[in-house]
Order: sequence, then structure tokens, then C-alpha cells
Amino acid sequence: MTYPAGPPNHGGPPPGVPAVCVRHPDRPTTISCSRCGRPSCPECLREASVGFQCVDCVNEGRRTVRRGTTVAGAEVGGRPLVVPVLIVLNIAIFAFTAFQAQNIADNYNSDLFGQWALAAPYVAAGDFWRLVTSGFLHFGPLHLAFNMYALWVIGRDMELLLGRGRFLAVYLIGMLGGAAAVLVLQPDALVAGASGAVFGLMGGLLVALLRLRRPINQVVVLLAINLALGFFIPGISWQAHVGGIVAGAAATAVLV
Repeated sequence: MTYPAGPPNHGGPPPGVPAVCVRHPDRPTTISCSRCGRPSCPECLREASVGFQCVDCVNEGRRTVRRGTTVAGAEVGGRPLVVPVLIVLNIAIFAFTAFQAQNIADNYNSDLFGQWALAAPYVAAGDFWRLVTSGFLHFGPLHLAFNMYALWVIGRDMELLLGRGRFLAVYLIGMLGGAAAVLVLQPDALVAGASGAVFGLMGGLLVALLRLRRPINQVVVLLAINLALGFFIPGISWQAHVGGIVAGAAATAVLV
């Protein structure tokens, strides 16, 4: 076995042979990447914190950079995606019920509404899907508009804080908690709406702020006002609101 004389060559050209760009073999160059040391032409180099790096090293660096995360583990700087999808889904379902009923104000007369709304006798008979589907129905455009506005205002911050998966879990658990409370406390009512899920987000936001040791005054006032409306305005299910708050707060306490 023989060994070459002189120092080893780490990827560069043999002595006396002009270097060429690793990405453009037809381009001689006298400069190289400050990270990997490979010869690179000016077109293939990017300015870095120290010297210039080839595009391969720059791309590798971007992949390995660890992004900041929130207290719940979500990436900082993301954009809400689940909230817009939920809003579009609710609007689409409302439009379908209005089309079936041939009336935007009395959309609850549609066949889909009758098959999806929450009613204890139907759930007891095995229509368990109503626990979820009822949360995507609304009695008229004002009911829809109020809930979607609340979802947009509260949901954006919660999704960015929790991340998409945890946010969706809190939303659905709040919805189920509101439905369960209605079945227990209001078994003779026909109930629909996303307010149980939205109140679940409010309860979750309260827990998240407590964990972050941030002021909770505004959230408490918002919860108190909206809960009071449920007790004094006919047709609003305070049972769903209370159930949603409890379930959403409990879910967030576990996930955060």
C-alpha cells in the first residue's frame, strides 16, 4: 500500500489545475464557499454572516434553523389556517340549508337542519353525529354572522398560540362539551350553532393567559357579558355556553 506525498486534498482540484464551480463545471473560479470550501462561481454564492456561502450550504442552513415556538409548542410567525376553513365550512353549510328551505331567514326548515340539529331524543336513538354536526348549523344569518365574527376574533390568536392541531382539538372538545351540557340540562330543546365551540375557545384563552401570567381582565369581562346574554335573551342556550367554557378550559389546561 502506498500513500500520496504531501497534504491530503479535501475536494479541491489537483495542484496546478484551475478550480471550476461545482455547479457549473465550465466556469473557472478562484473563490470558494466559506462553509464547505468547494469552488463556486459568483452566481452560486450568497452573502452570509461570515463570508460567502454556496447555495447548497445556504439551503441546508435554512432547513436546520430551529424556529421559535410559543408556550404551547406552536411555531412563532405562522398564519391561521383552521379558523378560515371553519368559517368557510359554516357559511357553506348555512348556504346549503337556505337553498333547501328556499328562505335565508328560515333556513332551519331545511331537511339537512332536521337531520343534523341537536335533539336529545334523536341522540338517544343513536344519532350521535348530531353532537358535532349541530355545531355547524345556524338559525338565520344573524346567528351565523355573530358566531363567525367571534370565531375570527378569538380563534386567530388561539390558533397561533396553540398551533393548528391543538386549536382544532380545543374547538371540537368545546363543541362536544356544549352539546353534552344541552343534553343534560336542556333535553327538550332543539339546539344548533357554533357558540359552544366559540365559548370553548374563550375558556381556553383564559387558561392560556393564566399560564402565561398575562392580564385576564378583558377575557373575564367578555365571558361575563356573553354568559349574561344567554340568561336574559330568549332563544340563547346558556347551557351550551357553560358546557363549552368548561370543556375548552379543561382541554387547554391539558394541552398547554
